[in-house]
Amino acid sequence: MLKYIKHLATTLFAATLILSSGIFTESAGAATNATVVLVHGAWADGSSWSSIVSMLQKRGLKVVAVQLPRTSLPADAAVVSQAIDAQSGPVILVGHSYGGAVITQAGNSSRVAALVYVSAFAPADDQSINEMISPFPKPAWASGIVADSAGYLSLSTDTFLKYFAPDVPKKVATVMAATQGPIFAHCLDDKVSVAAWKSKPSWWVYGDQDQMIPPQFQQAEARTINAKVSVIRGAGHLALVSHPAAVANVIIQAVDQTASQ
Repeated sequence: MLKYIKHLATTLFAATLILSSGIFTESAGAATNATVVLVHGAWADGSSWSSIVSMLQKRGLKVVAVQLPRTSLPADAAVVSQAIDAQSGPVILVGHSYGGAVITQAGNSSRVAALVYVSAFAPADDQSINEMISPFPKPAWASGIVADSAGYLSLSTDTFLKYFAPDVPKKVATVMAATQGPIFAHCLDDKVSVAAWKSKPSWWVYGDQDQMIPPQFQQAEARTINAKVSVIRGAGHLALVSHPAAVANVIIQAVDQTASQ
């Protein structure tokens, strides 16, 4: 009996060490074969999701971060559709900023189980981003847009740091500004054909200090699409970089809740 008790104590102690070391963690991916497809916005690229990719992978989820050409909304949606079609199970589609319009267009696939908007735009049927924002005053950051001879738009470094990434460490934000991906101006005039949020459950997460897409505007968008909303206090437009754990938690909620349905 004493020998059995010693063996049990040793086993429990070993299990405690494993749990406390993080070798074993409860995984959202253990109960689902879902893939999370991450869609970046304008003036960023797939690497903007780096921290979130690692967090989701640690939970056992398959993750794909696409690279958009940003030549037109249909072309960007086609890239996302290819990524969706390559998966064997359900897809949780996540879009940041302009990427919200892209997932609104591409998310009608039967493979897509849910949509997650991160500081984003969610146009309605036959609506463009420019049509969404046209009733409102021109934002302060718009004066920092730089257009090249081919019609592609970038942000000046000062504008990028002040408005796009104010809560991102300056060294990181400066690199992001230098490697930003320009967007063809007409992308903002391209209309969504059929909005996926009409038929898909949606989540929305944004920072209450977003200076690119006003929080009040996002609140109204989220209400329109009946999304489950999470607000990150103190976060700006790049919450996926400055507060990745909070954004990852919303994505995991979407995975867990759609997997249980």
